[in-house]
Parts: sequence; structure tokens; C-alpha cells
Amino acid sequence: MAPSVDPSLNRRKLRIALRQAREDAGYTQREAAERVEWSQSKLIRVETGAVSISVSDLRALAHVYEITDPAAVAELEEAARGSKGPSWWSGYHDVLSPQFAQYLGYETAAVRLHTYNPIVVPGHLQTRDYAKALLAPRGLDDDRVNRVVELRMERQSRMFEAAERLSSVFILDEAAVRREIGGKEVLAGQLQQLLDFGARSDVTILVLPFTAGAHYSTLGSFVLLGFTDDKDLLYLEHAAGSMTGGEDVELLKRYQKCYQDIRERALDESESLGLIDRIKQGLGVG
Repeated sequence: MAPSVDPSLNRRKLRIALRQAREDAGYTQREAAERVEWSQSKLIRVETGAVSISVSDLRALAHVYEITDPAAVAELEEAARGSKGPSWWSGYHDVLSPQFAQYLGYETAAVRLHTYNPIVVPGHLQTRDYAKALLAPRGLDDDRVNRVVELRMERQSRMFEAAERLSSVFILDEAAVRREIGGKEVLAGQLQQLLDFGARSDVTILVLPFTAGAHYSTLGSFVLLGFTDDKDLLYLEHAAGSMTGGEDVELLKRYQKCYQDIRERALDESESLGLIDRIKQGLGVG
């Protein structure tokens, strides 16, 4: 069954529409807040998608911004009704950092995902056994490991089973598909899952071979998210995680250029899946 629309998507829709309407009306955040007798912080939370908004509050803003088209108002009201309630990842608050929770909101709304992973297979594509083996050295208790793994599995399910599937390209360094996380059997199962995902029309898996040499992002993983209604976003994966979009245009452009460079150096899709299959066969498992 396809997952239902997450409340975060409606909050995001309202965030973009109301911010644009305010700017079109020529109001600063302070001026708009004063006209509807809100605190400025409340308006900021609405415009960042951090909170839901009631239909009555939505109507008040629509009046101030002179949104008069009945169809447009009705669409925003419907989004306001759907903006209430927790997002799917809220149940994992005990194992989620605020930064990653915010990122998941963006990932849920994206239409395309481009990522590079130099060390291990990314969480989007991991098997349960591979994920557990990857977490083992961290010294976490079993309950916490299981919670993190369940989060990854639900994220994977939602990403690849949604009615409107995300178009995604995963570039893996050759080291990531050769590193024996969990031993030969676990890696063999993980490589088979990569082959299965690589056979899908909405997923492209490429391998950057050792012969590609040095490039800009040899030091870490990154994700580029694309949207139909907003600017692209860069997520740098490290211990704390960090995101940047329009506020650091140069950094975003640098990683977009880096991604294109890596993609040009990578094996093509057929060659990549062929290499993954040969590595799997070479493990001598099954």
C-alpha cells in the first residue's frame, strides 16, 4: 500500500506559497505578523514549515496578502487541514538528530536525489543485515540499533514504494561495494540488493572506479535534492549533518559541479552493475 501524504509535505506547500504571497504583497515578516496580530516568531515558524497552521489563521493571512482566487484559497485551506499531525519519522525522535529530521522533511518532498558515497552503501539502499553490521562498532545497545535499523527500513520503503517515486542516482565509490561490512555473506546480500534496485526504472546505480583518481569530494558523502517548486538543496553527511540551499549558492554550485565531475568519471550503468555482480560472484557465497 502506498504511504499517505505526510503532513510535512502540506506544511512545506504552505511555507512556499505563503512566503511567496507575502513577498508579492510587499510585506516584511514583521509587517505581515503585525497585520494579523501574531508574533513575528509565529510567522517565521509557519514560513519555515516548522509548525502547522489552522484554517482560520490561513484565511487571515490570505486576506492580508489579498489572495482572492477561490480555487487558490481552497487549495491552501486543504493544505492547512492536512498540515496537522506528526510526520512519519516523529516516532523515531529518540534516534534522530534535529538536523537529520529536518533533512528527512526535504527528502520526502524532493522529486530527484543525486548522491555520492565514498565509503559504504548509503542508508537508502542498505539491507537490514548490512545496516546492523555497520552500526555494530558504535557500541550501541541492541534496542537502539534496532530502532535505527527500523528507521532506515521505513525510510527505504516509503521512498521506493510511494505512488510518486523519487528519481534517484546513487554513485558509489568502488571501495563502498568492496568493503566487507558484516563479512562475505552480508556483503553478498547487500550487493544483490544493489543489483535489484539497479534494475528499477526510477533508480540508477553507478560505481566510481579506483582508476578515477582524485576529485573534489574524496573526503565525504553528500546528497543533492531537487524540487519542482523550490531551490535545490545540498546535504553534507557527517556526524552532525548540515544543509545548505539558497543561502550558500557558491557551495551548492561547487557540489553540483563536483557531482557532474564524479558522474562523468563513473562507469556507466551497465558497467557498474556488471562490476557489482562480479564482486558478488567473487565472494564465493551461495
